[in-house]
Amino acid sequence: MSEYRRESDSMGPIDVPAGHLWGAQTQRSLHYFAIGGDRFPNEFYHAYGVIKKAAAAVNARAGRLTQEKAEWMRQAADEVIGGKLDSEFPLMVWQTGSGTQSNMNVNEVIANRAIQIAGGVLGSKNPVHPNDDVNMAQSSNDTFPTAMHVAAVLEISGRLIPRLQELTDSLAAKSRQWADVVKIGRTHLQDAVPLTVGQEWSGYVAQVQDSIKRVEQGRSGLYPLAAGGTAVGTGLNAPPEFGAEIAAEIATLTGHPFVTAPNKFAAIASLDPMVHAMSTLRGVAAVLMKIANDIRWLASGPRCGIGELRLPENEPGSSIMPGKVNPTQSEALIMVCVQVMGQDNAVGIAGSMANFELNTMRPVVIHNFLHSSRILADAALSFRLHCIEGIELDRQVIGGYVERSLMLVTALAPVIGYDTAAAVAHEALENNQTLREVVLARGLLSGNDFDRIMDPTKMV
Repeated sequence: MSEYRRESDSMGPIDVPAGHLWGAQTQRSLHYFAIGGDRFPNEFYHAYGVIKKAAAAVNARAGRLTQEKAEWMRQAADEVIGGKLDSEFPLMVWQTGSGTQSNMNVNEVIANRAIQIAGGVLGSKNPVHPNDDVNMAQSSNDTFPTAMHVAAVLEISGRLIPRLQELTDSLAAKSRQWADVVKIGRTHLQDAVPLTVGQEWSGYVAQVQDSIKRVEQGRSGLYPLAAGGTAVGTGLNAPPEFGAEIAAEIATLTGHPFVTAPNKFAAIASLDPMVHAMSTLRGVAAVLMKIANDIRWLASGPRCGIGELRLPENEPGSSIMPGKVNPTQSEALIMVCVQVMGQDNAVGIAGSMANFELNTMRPVVIHNFLHSSRILADAALSFRLHCIEGIELDRQVIGGYVERSLMLVTALAPVIGYDTAAAVAHEALENNQTLREVVLARGLLSGNDFDRIMDPTKMV
């Protein structure tokens, strides 16, 4: 068997690897866009398979495709969706900004696989043609953003939100477990009035819950689909009902409430819903970074830091300092958050780069979105399993901080006045005394009254 076979496109013939299903346009893209090693995530092509399967169904029902052709294409598309043909999608992110080469990559693979199923000759475009059949009533300009939306919704729903919810549940369990443990609060990195560990962690729970709601809100903006607008939004070469019908078919295939976009010109010319959805991932990153930073600071030590938390000891922390253990899960999560924030900046800039009837920054947007969503989900899972669930409190350290804190003086202010309370705190700090010692020495309160007012459990 020859190592190559000859295929052709509108530019003429070209040799493609005989062992692969892609065709001439994919091969040209590999030659002209050999830029870096960044390939689209497989999940994007799985979503594109959904688009092509839906289009085949709609076109067959309308009689534009024979049922036989549609069935061959459906089988091929199912293999794309199921990941069986992942090795057939080799193109780089850094290609034409409309995503034409990736659309044609999918068209060529589904056409050639359908030809195989039908018993035909690879590359012959017979009985299934990549443009005339697989791409019927479609353009790269409307299918690529449609695939972007489908891929993003599936990734958010199938991976990110479940992982964030699991993290929320784990944080909530810790919050309940430590509901009665009084600790000293900190504002401006300085001692503040007390609260319970459970209250502190309830704040983490609420933050992650709220970030999930914002992601869900961003997801809802991705349900309208550009399919049916073809090249510029007019729907040329597509029947008038095609947009609504393919959206309904995609909704059936995915179980998500996709609809046809009410204005195809906006759906093709802009990436506004993707920019907004990406911003919600940045919001998740901001929340997780705060939590990860809090935890690594509260666990700092073990003897010369804050030391309120004891983290799971997962791996050695130093190649030179024996016995050192570091807050590595927090560090990994923070790096993920930094990456997501950077990628959000790129998406925002790309979203502003639309010219006239088309935004030609699409590949970098969906690449960054899917990458960000995936690493956030994976990091949330790792952080939960290898950090949160194994965290323990050092109650002795926590209790010691509460005992020595000068900011408990806040509870005295309504009794002795703000200025007097401030003087007591300063004197205690300067003379290394307790608040109790200073108050009693000044004759401001009796010991019994002081103890009654200064009970930390009543301050939370």
